[in-house]
Amino acid sequence: MAYEFILVEPQVAPYVALIRLNRPKEYNALNLQLMGEIRDALSVLDNDDAVRAIVITGNEKAFAAGADIKQMAGKSAVDMLKIDQFSTWDAIRRTKKPLIAAVSGFALGGGCELVMHCDMVVASETAQFGQPEINIGVMPGAGGTQRLTKAVGKVRAMEMVLTGRFISAEEAKDAGLINKIVPVALYLDEAIKMASAVAEKSPIAVQLAKESVLKAFDTHLQEGLYFERKNFYMLFATEDQKEGMNAFVEKRKPDFKGQ
Repeated sequence: MAYEFILVEPQVAPYVALIRLNRPKEYNALNLQLMGEIRDALSVLDNDDAVRAIVITGNEKAFAAGADIKQMAGKSAVDMLKIDQFSTWDAIRRTKKPLIAAVSGFALGGGCELVMHCDMVVASETAQFGQPEINIGVMPGAGGTQRLTKAVGKVRAMEMVLTGRFISAEEAKDAGLINKIVPVALYLDEAIKMASAVAEKSPIAVQLAKESVLKAFDTHLQEGLYFERKNFYMLFATEDQKEGMNAFVEKRKPDFKGQ
């Protein structure tokens, strides 16, 4: 498919695809078209058996510096309801394959929320994260108040949301928002390496494991445990489970087929 605001590489590494946000002059501000393109690209890649993990990135200066305010400034509440921009975010959230964010520079507002839609995060030393919507008279709307609170805790989320303060990559890592920090020159390579490590595993097991981890965000413990166990048992109906366990017993590397 042809896109205007993103670049897609279906095979940046074996079984790993790359989506690069591509509005550099606007610091990758997330307008409606760009978000729609991300949604559409993820849908295609999610249904491609040659893809097992997906990296999302921007450029060295900005992952995404927020939503495109020019598109929203003059809108009324009714206009925003009719646009229904968050249905696109809901579709992104339903991506079954693991999403790895490669972040350098600004990840603010919607950019920070897009990072939190991903399953793992590699950041460069220059990365900054924040929810500064309060500075323009609004608040996060794509999950920022909810996911940020679950990731970093109430008091730190309150500080970021109510003051608009940015946090550094180091603070984000200490808070549990990201996985690792690397030099700017390495952040994308490191994210692809992380995606490749996931892509080596059974894709069915990865999908169900991702579902189970995310379930912890959506429910109480007992229901989450029930969901986890159901998916665990289901994996014993797969050929990949037999291959993985036989390979362990036979002391060889497994060859997972996604069956």
